[in-house]
Amino acid sequence: MLMAGGTGGHLFPAMALAQELARRGHVVELMTDHRVESYGADFPASAIHIVPSATPSLTNPIKFVGGGLRILRGIAVAFGKLRGSRPDCVIGFGGYPTFPPFVAASLQGIPGILHEQNAVMGRANRALARFADVLAMSFAQTKFADGQNLEKVVTGNPVRDRVRAVSATPYPALDDVSPIGIVVFGGSQGAKALSDIVPSAIAGIEEPLRHRLRVVQQCRAEDLDRVAEIYRQAKVNVELAAFFTDLPERIAKSHLVIGRSGASTIAELTVLGRPAILVPLPGAIDADQKNNALVVDRAGGGWIAEQSTLTAQTLASRLTTLLSDPITLTKAADAARSLGQPRAVEKLADLAEMLSGKNVEVDHRS
Repeated sequence: MLMAGGTGGHLFPAMALAQELARRGHVVELMTDHRVESYGADFPASAIHIVPSATPSLTNPIKFVGGGLRILRGIAVAFGKLRGSRPDCVIGFGGYPTFPPFVAASLQGIPGILHEQNAVMGRANRALARFADVLAMSFAQTKFADGQNLEKVVTGNPVRDRVRAVSATPYPALDDVSPIGIVVFGGSQGAKALSDIVPSAIAGIEEPLRHRLRVVQQCRAEDLDRVAEIYRQAKVNVELAAFFTDLPERIAKSHLVIGRSGASTIAELTVLGRPAILVPLPGAIDADQKNNALVVDRAGGGWIAEQSTLTAQTLASRLTTLLSDPITLTKAADAARSLGQPRAVEKLADLAEMLSGKNVEVDHRS
């Protein structure tokens, strides 16, 4: 039984694990919240259970009581569903919708794994650690994990099959006259800021460097016309779309990525081995995206750029320096790849099988 909050960051690694477990002949079910309809309608599970949940509020007494009652109801609902499904093991991927079913599984003595996608352990996972047998981490150094009294295993964050299919693509050769590929995308949140800053920055790069650029930018539908006009005025070779289904292939062909630093983005960039200018989404309570970006920055696989201080002028200057230095870009690509965990989904599936008693010989430390 997989358990995940109903947003892409939690559901996508759960989806990758579901695919791998199905390939191994296991029956997989999912417990989540109503948001799964937006992100995971095609989730590869034999059954999807919607469980009541709530985000605790410590500042509003009415919301605190109401949320507490909803969580208790979720535990009761999940308890009944688990008794019917009788899973051998549960794997939680974080988010508050994981809390009621994971607690219910613990009450029934079902072994459980928590998977943390980010370099900082999320609040729901911290609250659930006492009910888990194993913490599977994406990063060796995960903030708040050291204080948890349970077994810890670095598995990495599972990436889509489409990413793994192009993960061996070598970094494209780059000289003083060849075309330079740049991919820009902002994830499900915050693409507007990149649409505001990046096109103007690229327009500010001097010729002939600017004319060598081949830009692919994913931006919100309402920003397309505005962004296209900036690139047209600057005579930049660009492809724009609200969504690219073949984004992994485009990243694999690129020399540099500009994007957010969500867990799935970091996992894919490091498996593909592509350097990036990372702009963490501001305002997160635990600064998870900033912590993710810092891991890559410290390893030399990319460069963190805080949105609060990022301007078109400063980005244009940084791009000019980087794109004029093939050696630095190539070294950063190698450093990014050194962080990648292309076998994360196998390691996590091995761990699930071991904990459920399906395959007691597995060595999950590899």
